[in-house]
Amino acid sequence: MSVEILQPDIYILGLRIAEPTTTLTDVMISLASFYGFYRLNKSGRQENSIRFLKLYFILMAIATALAGIIGHGFLYFFGLAWKVPGWFFSMVAIMFIERSSIEHAKNLIGKKTGKFFLTANLWELGIMMTLAAVTLNFLFVEIHSAYGVLGTVFAFHLFVYRKTKDIGSRYMLWGVAVLTVATFIFNYPIILNKWFNHSDFAHTLMTITTILFMYGGLNFGKRLETSA
Repeated sequence: MSVEILQPDIYILGLRIAEPTTTLTDVMISLASFYGFYRLNKSGRQENSIRFLKLYFILMAIATALAGIIGHGFLYFFGLAWKVPGWFFSMVAIMFIERSSIEHAKNLIGKKTGKFFLTANLWELGIMMTLAAVTLNFLFVEIHSAYGVLGTVFAFHLFVYRKTKDIGSRYMLWGVAVLTVATFIFNYPIILNKWFNHSDFAHTLMTITTILFMYGGLNFGKRLETSA
């Protein structure tokens, strides 16, 4: 059960900023995501698994920037409905990291099986986005994220790692582990200080997850036996 722990507003040159630390930590995830995109883009790799992971990073960067600025800092001005664009960006981002994971495993699971999961991925996204938009309920965003991260990203990278000892998949599994802890903290508050609450702690862990996912992508295809 989630407990809302709101931070006092602050004013900078007369501009009201609500939930300032939560706004800042959301933007921190955004910056880490932009950095992940930059590093993967700089690598020059063109595999579908990397292309989809780059799209995940750029969309998550946009989603968390919107979440911080509109969904927290200036929600009093924009209103609840303006949270939906950020939700949609994050949902599509999760879809792309799912597709990246499926593509990374495709040589091991076969093209037909891979195509099935890629198609199911799109149907699930469409259903959850529709429900989130109609109800304005964040629960459907959480369900989509849980299914995507645990049911797809974790499952496929665990399969790849057990089969090949892929270093990239190991980083992805670490990232999912940290993200799971972040989700628990977000929904079951542990940090109760008004200036650094459970959301801020979760966002900090999500930033670490982002960096682990980046290293995952940079190491896709590398095996433990051949690592330096």
